Amino acid sequence: MIALRLATSFLIAATVLGGSAAGATADTAPPGDIPDNQAFVRFNGHGYSLKTPEGWGRTAHGAVVTFADKFNAIRIEIGKSATPPSTASVKRQDVPKLKTTARGFQLRAITRLARPAGPVILTTYRAASAPDNVTGKTITEDVERYSYWKAGRLATITLEAPRGSDNVDAWKLITTSFRWGG
Repeated sequence: MIALRLATSFLIAATVLGGSAAGATADTAPPGDIPDNQAFVRFNGHGYSLKTPEGWGRTAHGAVVTFADKFNAIRIEIGKSATPPSTASVKRQDVPKLKTTARGFQLRAITRLARPAGPVILTTYRAASAPDNVTGKTITEDVERYSYWKAGRLATITLEAPRGSDNVDAWKLITTSFRWGG
């Protein structure tokens, strides 16, 4: 009799909790979405600054700084360029390099945008992520690569997230917050 009561109680609890869990899952953002309530902090690099999500891990290798959290990454690379990038130069010079360095590279578009730091060339594409250290699996990522130029300096900001993530607002905040100086 006690076993029957325990089994019945377990089934009722599982049903109630299962219903709640199913409802919560429907409201949870998919992996890769930066939450709307994410806090951002200003990062000061060597000769530039921009806002980055608070709490993300940061690594630096020379002129390359990367911020990452779960399936998302922001990569900032500072270099030199005698001339500002254009849609034509990105197509001619950068896209062939990306084809060899980004697994499964699929160009989506190359456009010119205005940002507070000046004109920027945006290259959007899809690529496979690096293999997971444990499973070896990869996912398809949406990538936006912003090329800023000022007085012989080139800043490239690359934003990556799982395909279909809704990071439009967060990515715009990051890229509009970029400033030369620091």
